[in-house]
Amino acid sequence: MINIQFPPPDFKITSTNGQELIFDPFRKKYVVLTPEEWVRQNFLNYLVKKMDYPGALMSIEKEMNLGELRKRCDIVVYTREAEPWMIVECKEMGISLNSAVLEQIVRYHMALPVPYLVITNGSHTWCCKMNTEEGKWEFEPSLPGYPDIREEPTVREL
Repeated sequence: MINIQFPPPDFKITSTNGQELIFDPFRKKYVVLTPEEWVRQNFLNYLVKKMDYPGALMSIEKEMNLGELRKRCDIVVYTREAEPWMIVECKEMGISLNSAVLEQIVRYHMALPVPYLVITNGSHTWCCKMNTEEGKWEFEPSLPGYPDIREEPTVREL
C-alpha cells in the first residue's frame, strides 16, 4: 500500500438545488460532489501539486469501449507524446480495494493498454506496473514519477 499525504484542499464548492457541487478544473465545470468525486479531486490535486504530473496531460472520465459496453476511466494520465501511461480508478472511502476493483481496472487496461494501474479510495492506494518480460502485474512501493520521455535523438551510422 502507498501512503498518500494529500495537499490541503482548496476546492471551490457550491450548492445548487440542495446538491453540493465541486469545481473540476480539469473538466472546467462544476460536478456533483459525491464521495467518489471527493476522492478523485483530492487524488488529482495530489498528482499535480505533490507529484508534478502535468494536469494538461490528464483525462477525466475517459470513455472507452469494452466489447459492447461503454465504460469510463476515472483518470488517464498521458505521456508528453500523448500515449496513455497510467489509469487511475477511484472509489469512495468506504469501498474496499479488493480483487473486484483490481479486475475492473485490468479490464480497462485491455481497452487502453498502459504500463501503470492505480486504485485508490483516498485512504488506501495501490499501484501496479506491468512486467512485460513476464507478462504479469507487480505491485509498486510508490507511485512513479512522471516520465520525461524527451530522449536525445540517436545518431545512426551509415
